[in-house]
Amino acid sequence: MEDMAELLANIETIASRSGDYSPQAYLFVLEALEMVLARLEERRHVSGAALLEGIKDLAKDRYGPMAKDVLNSWEVHTTLDFGRIVFHLVEAGLLSKTPEDSLSDFIDKYDFTQEFEVDYFDQRTS
Repeated sequence: MEDMAELLANIETIASRSGDYSPQAYLFVLEALEMVLARLEERRHVSGAALLEGIKDLAKDRYGPMAKDVLNSWEVHTTLDFGRIVFHLVEAGLLSKTPEDSLSDFIDKYDFTQEFEVDYFDQRTS
């Protein structure tokens, strides 16, 4: 297991190499994955769909009505962006995938405006 300083250095390298997303986005995905794994009875592979649900839950819990703005500030605008982040982490050896895992698992799974703004406020008022 990597220590935190080494993990942060690796994330910085991945983020600068890709040039697409903030290092915070990569750390957020890893944190969401840990949250999803903690909910399971035993650690196992997590599907893209399950990870995206965990990401959505963590974003809503942590950032509330500002979730979309925070994600956008990291250059994350769609669920496909999270998929790209996951696959950058796979390429760097920080995550693993199965042969069935694909970037297409992350395409258009939910709309950020709907989930983090419209639905967020609908849930709060009902």
